[in-house]
Amino acid sequence: MISHFLPEGFDGSRGVALLAGRGIYPVLVNERLRKFNIPVRLVAFEGEAANALINEFPENERAIIKVGQLGGLLKSLKKFGMGYALMAGQVTPKRLFNGLVPDFKAAMVLARLKKRNAETIFGAIAEEIEQIGVEMLDARSFLDDNLADEGVMIGKIKVDQEYITHAIDIAKQMACLDIGQGVVARKGTILAVEAFEGTDAMLRRAGEFGASEAFLIKTVKQKQDYRFDVPVFGLRTVEVMAESGIFTAGLEAGNTIILEKEKVFLEAKRKKMCLFGYVAHDIGGVNGV
Repeated sequence: MISHFLPEGFDGSRGVALLAGRGIYPVLVNERLRKFNIPVRLVAFEGEAANALINEFPENERAIIKVGQLGGLLKSLKKFGMGYALMAGQVTPKRLFNGLVPDFKAAMVLARLKKRNAETIFGAIAEEIEQIGVEMLDARSFLDDNLADEGVMIGKIKVDQEYITHAIDIAKQMACLDIGQGVVARKGTILAVEAFEGTDAMLRRAGEFGASEAFLIKTVKQKQDYRFDVPVFGLRTVEVMAESGIFTAGLEAGNTIILEKEKVFLEAKRKKMCLFGYVAHDIGGVNGV
């Protein structure tokens, strides 16, 4: 099986349109698609997707659009004629407030939303994409072996189970409130909660306390839409954790993507970190740690 996250009846010959934001994430997805000989076309967000990725595609197999240009996105998908689309990579948060110019189609979609957050906005975009006959794939597709594993992955856990369970409970509740997908905690105290600024900024804020034994928890909401906004953990986060004096991270197993997994493990080991994967059956129920 190519990936456990693909829909029943997936037909790779129909091809995948890769909707690419920043970072290594879309690069890895592109590599996997080509490995499995699945036709791929690129729709890159201007100023976000890496030039190296863009240059891998000939001009007739790529489109570069501005963030907020939903009409342009749909037009590109129709031109490429792929059966599926997969969203990979983040968009710089400040871009959504500074310089964003929605086209007419995007303005119409935004106008009908009663609540505007990542889930409702990206959910509405996904609906528009599927209305033109392109099926949105689970963002974990093709990256099965990059997911956090259950149990200790690197190092040794030196945090009491009760503190871990408490932090996971709080992280889950924050995720359900659409605030963020992570927290930093220490001995039952929540030092920082992730919001729109992202994981790295949260880690730096938490590091300002200089508290020993602090740890990071990454999670997903109970009814996560896996077509977008899947939590990721990569080399940059390892570096920021070390700079912030945080050396333990708990990642929800099967749901958190570890980018460049082998490199992350090597660097985490070098920095004497502990990385573990947990399974949260419900709030208050945690296994795997």
